[in-house]
Amino acid sequence: MKRKICVVVTARPSYSRIKTALAAIQDHPQLELQLVVAASALLDRYGAAIEVMQREGFVPAAKVFNVIEGDDLVAAPKTTGLGLLELTTVLLNLKPDIVVTVADRFETMATAIAAAYMNIPLAHVQGGEVTGNIDEKVRHAVTKLADYHFVASESARERVVRLGEEPESVFNTGCPSIDLAREIADQIVNEPGFDPYERYGGVGARPDLSKGYLVVLQHPVTTEHGQAREQILITLRTVDRMGLPTLWFWPNVDAGGDETSSAIRGYREKHNPAHIHFFKNMDPDDFLRLLLGARCLIGNSSVGIRECSFLGVPVVNLGSRQERRDRGPNVIDVAYDEAQLESAIRRWLESPRPPRDTVYGGGDAGKRIADLLATVPLRFHKTISF
Repeated sequence: MKRKICVVVTARPSYSRIKTALAAIQDHPQLELQLVVAASALLDRYGAAIEVMQREGFVPAAKVFNVIEGDDLVAAPKTTGLGLLELTTVLLNLKPDIVVTVADRFETMATAIAAAYMNIPLAHVQGGEVTGNIDEKVRHAVTKLADYHFVASESARERVVRLGEEPESVFNTGCPSIDLAREIADQIVNEPGFDPYERYGGVGARPDLSKGYLVVLQHPVTTEHGQAREQILITLRTVDRMGLPTLWFWPNVDAGGDETSSAIRGYREKHNPAHIHFFKNMDPDDFLRLLLGARCLIGNSSVGIRECSFLGVPVVNLGSRQERRDRGPNVIDVAYDEAQLESAIRRWLESPRPPRDTVYGGGDAGKRIADLLATVPLRFHKTISF
């Protein structure tokens, strides 16, 4: 009898973090995939990640609409609480053998609490990492609720063990997002006929990308609430002043997200920069293709730390959001300062591309996770190991 594996995806970036594991679970002869799509992954304003999942062959077993709108610190706990209520019913109906929760977004707390209280074994992907955001608390809290830990690096494995988890329950599988990066790195950067403007629309100018371009992906930092507008304006002014072709992507749904979005929208309408195009979302594979061809990624997304490290894409990482996360030689860290930011961008533009780094694995994480889910002993009781 196949094990039923319930994977809960709550946001656009979470899908790219788990996509290859979903495929490996779906193809595994001993596993049955139960995909639950929730929160911002269902909403058009954040890219409607569910449409991408369905196009790529993943059929949701359930949907959970639980996002409470609001650009403040109240929306996240309310969204989490509503998610807990709804996911409890979903898990009751699906009766999975193992629940899988992804990474460290605040919505993952609902998945972890529901599974733990319902005596369903819980597997956590990407625990043990360190950052400078509210994700830090969420990640370590989910670690303590989880029964199995599929971490992305050796240092992450060591941290999870130091948190008191039994070593035999902690597996360094690497990061599934590196699997996608490896596939893209083995392909032609831009497939014939791939035009991001035609395929994904977006708004703003359509600069010529043939001689190189920048990519910007900057999210609000929940522990720096009230600063999002000025932080994004620093990036906008700097990139606009440099005058290089730029593809700019919309932020995540976090406290400060509306502030960030409105600042981007207001700046675009007022200044109408002739070299910047703005996108809401993009399929993970196409996004990685664009990154691979970019001269530099600017912002504070973990994609700059993970996938870009493997791809050897230069990154200027802004602020504290990725503070202390393991990284390769492709990252220059700067504060929210226009002079520092422009200097770092120009440094990468004048330097050779950095070498690839495999700190987050070599590209086989999805299969390793599926094989472990098929074989680990089913358990939901645990104690501190020291």
